[in-house]
Amino acid sequence: MAEELTPETPEEEQPIKQRKNGLYPGVSDELAENMTTGWADTELHGLEAIPQAAYTAARRAALSARFPGERLVIPAGNLKTRSNDTEYSFRAATEYAYLTGDQTEDGVLVLEPKGDGHEATVHLLPRSDRANGEFWLSGQGELWVGRRHSLAEAEQLLGIPARDVRELADTLREARGPVRVVRGHDAGVEAALTDKVTAEHDDELRVYLSEARAVKDEFEIGELQKACDSTTRGFEDVVKVLDKAQATSERYIEGTFFLRARVEGNDVGYGSICAAGPHATTLHWVRNDGPVRSGDLLLLDAGVETTTLYTADVTRTLPISGRYTEIQRKIYDAVHDAQEAGIAAVKPGAKYRDFHDASQRVLAERLVEWGLVEGPVERVLELGLQRRWTLHGTGHMLGMDVHDCAAARTEAYVDGTLEPGMCLTVEPGLYFQADDLTVPEEYRGIGVRIEDDILVTEDGNRNLSASLPRQADEVEAWMAALRD
Repeated sequence: MAEELTPETPEEEQPIKQRKNGLYPGVSDELAENMTTGWADTELHGLEAIPQAAYTAARRAALSARFPGERLVIPAGNLKTRSNDTEYSFRAATEYAYLTGDQTEDGVLVLEPKGDGHEATVHLLPRSDRANGEFWLSGQGELWVGRRHSLAEAEQLLGIPARDVRELADTLREARGPVRVVRGHDAGVEAALTDKVTAEHDDELRVYLSEARAVKDEFEIGELQKACDSTTRGFEDVVKVLDKAQATSERYIEGTFFLRARVEGNDVGYGSICAAGPHATTLHWVRNDGPVRSGDLLLLDAGVETTTLYTADVTRTLPISGRYTEIQRKIYDAVHDAQEAGIAAVKPGAKYRDFHDASQRVLAERLVEWGLVEGPVERVLELGLQRRWTLHGTGHMLGMDVHDCAAARTEAYVDGTLEPGMCLTVEPGLYFQADDLTVPEEYRGIGVRIEDDILVTEDGNRNLSASLPRQADEVEAWMAALRD
């Protein structure tokens, strides 16, 4: 990684951040002057709006109608330091990306009250200034991190008037009237509004934006399908290299899936769970540093995030050898049957909890049948005794966040009713810990989860990840065909 140049003016007078121990002590006047000239005009003209521009406009209109007469401030967030002077890859705040389609750091969407509605403006960093040397001296200048869109280009792409975000703090400090801000993303924006906002009002804005994402529009459904299709290909990639994973570790699986996510999307939507053997009983095993052994199961929970930030969330539990053992198949079939019951319960007008209850009932029945817990089944469910081995809820909303709509009110989410356009996961599981002395030894260390992304339709549901087989015989045949 290269080091940026450092100007010769003292650090306390220098507006462009220096790196200590840089190899160049300063910049001569001649070099500084030379760097301001001789550059071609690269301004882009006639740009087409991004595909989701019409949808983001509709979302802003709905937001405007919900909070008439109030100034609304929605930040993208800032870069976060990983270590010393290196930053994490930036991922725009979901609320901001949902309303603008933009993904650049430091951006802020402001809806100013005007007449019966609002006037939206997106505040962005303009292109690097070539007059003061920022474009080549700053670690965030264009020659270091790449070209930014000009404000005029951003307006064409986003369909929103754009202004310089560096002037926004002063504007917000002078603001009058009611203001709401989405908190937790931009400390500078919040500081400028500190005497103008309340936590209660800001939380209402965040809750609204969370609940607004529950029903997906046509564009969002298309992106979720893209995410699932790419995820299917990522799972196929993994099956093809299981021999190499056995020679190395779970990290070979993680890296293989990540390659697909980066080639066809933006990133993985969450840390991939590549859990082989007893690691499959740890719900969020993301260390991915364990062995991959023939005869064990691989629980792969992974999802591609599209370039527009919509993510899939899919799990398959695969026999590393290509064939399930008798006990593995017994447990796998129970989870598959539970998932079938859960998916069947996903339909418009159903209670959100219905698919969870349907899946849990099947698993409780099997646990009683196997003699692992004393029945009757109604008693087991009433006391939640099955949860020793089922552990988690059977699904969650899915969208731009893997656990989408997380700030929604309980009555609108888990106590709510399913509507066409909602997308959720159905993911029952059974997990028998390696040290669980309440189950026969043959069960210990086996974890099985099957997860698919289900869209609620007008007449039922559609499995967006249906291209990945789920039934045990189909999984074995699919793996065999990929390995030929």
